[in-house]
Amino acid sequence: MDSPTSPLTGPEIVPDTVDSLVILAHGYGSNGQDLHGLAQQLAPHLPRTAFLSPNAPEPCPGAPGGYQWFGLSRLDPTERDTGVVKAGPTLDRFVADSLTRFDLDDRRLVLAGFSQGTMMALHVGLRRTTEPAGILGFSGCLGAPAALRHEIQSRPPVLLIHGTHDEVLPFPLMFEAKGALEANGVTVRHHLSQNVPHSIGADGLAQGLDFLKEVLS
Repeated sequence: MDSPTSPLTGPEIVPDTVDSLVILAHGYGSNGQDLHGLAQQLAPHLPRTAFLSPNAPEPCPGAPGGYQWFGLSRLDPTERDTGVVKAGPTLDRFVADSLTRFDLDDRRLVLAGFSQGTMMALHVGLRRTTEPAGILGFSGCLGAPAALRHEIQSRPPVLLIHGTHDEVLPFPLMFEAKGALEANGVTVRHHLSQNVPHSIGADGLAQGLDFLKEVLS
């Protein structure tokens, strides 16, 4: 029998008073500690926001200490599509449990992610029955785009940020995601970080912080 609570754990920043929540989903082969570093830069500007950075559910082969939301033998759309569908319920349960923990609803939630974590944030956030405050995606893409028009439940504001020198997920994937989201009625903004590889640049961090302040105000 499945556990009634999420099995995901990871580093977190929880202030004494919590009025909003940001859940950060890390990329393939990484772990929650990676985006916890991002949370530490954001948290001083959002003093009543809890930041949770869970480890993905599966150890990542060939990456000691790393985890994956779903396996990738080669980065192709089929694997992305099946992967987000398989892993989605695990992250969704973590979201639900975390909102209950802090006595919040989705309107005070931002789902954020990096790379594979962006795929997860988009997949789960757009299928929540109550609209989240926003979705923030760094260096990612959209999994299972064809299914979205049948499955979309909410249309929160989305900000996509991508480096022009991303060698892992080239930045045109961001525009593909933006187009698919907009075709489904989602309002999407984007920011290109010039000369930035598969990482988060200082300008991307600043844009992300401004977005969080806006949607959680």
